Amino acid sequence: MTDNQLGEFLRARRAAVRPEEVGMPSQGVRRVAGLRREEVAVLAGVNADYYTRLEQGRERHPSASVVDALARALRLDADARAHLHQLAGTAPSQRPIATTDRVEPALRVLLDGYPGTPAFVIGPSLDILAANALAEALYSPFEPMDNLARMVFLAPAGRPFHPRWDWTAETVVGHLRQTYGIDPGSLRLHELVAELSAHSSDFARMWSTHTVRGKTRENKHFRHPNVGNLTLTYHAFDVRDAPGQQLIIYHAEPGSPSAEALSLLGTMHATANQT
Repeated sequence: MTDNQLGEFLRARRAAVRPEEVGMPSQGVRRVAGLRREEVAVLAGVNADYYTRLEQGRERHPSASVVDALARALRLDADARAHLHQLAGTAPSQRPIATTDRVEPALRVLLDGYPGTPAFVIGPSLDILAANALAEALYSPFEPMDNLARMVFLAPAGRPFHPRWDWTAETVVGHLRQTYGIDPGSLRLHELVAELSAHSSDFARMWSTHTVRGKTRENKHFRHPNVGNLTLTYHAFDVRDAPGQQLIIYHAEPGSPSAEALSLLGTMHATANQT
């Protein structure tokens, strides 16, 4: 990662906006993908030279109003807008998150209190810190079951396990980008991004787009080698006593094929652990 994350983000998001999307003429030969710097400046109501300095890293302290104007010009959604404010230093709080990998014993007990649904705890960089038996059964194709991003991009089981692999991969990268905006000094995140970039061209390409995505409410789709396809909803809860940690709980619609598959998966996993 470079020390000009604000400029790289602006440049990547500018390249993602087509002129016709914002009412700009697109006739003639365009040497750049997406919008020109001058066009973004016009849309945001700022000086073109000032915007150029922002992209080049020669200006790093725009006001909150300028950041909002740039977000509108670049058609950023709520997650990307918040990320831009984080990079520009105009978010309400800029204190780094004091993260921990330690999962409190009470939370581990809570995980085991959901025997009929997968539940696990993740850290800011998508490390799996603790999991109940059914979550272990669900992710049993992965060895080790250690980090959701590494499992998607580097594990042999990643693509077969995720029928919507492209969507899943983009969601994972968007989450890591959001984490970077909140805690740009995270050594763990820097190490993970370096590893994924070195071993996955797909990750490197997606990371370079600077797309930010928070957690969605879309269903999760899995294809487990032992029980077939599963469609699960999920909820994510922030762990109050451990900033950066989240409790993730998957849920299958009662009486659905996915619920039956989860039940079978749990039985198979329990039986295997008894032998």
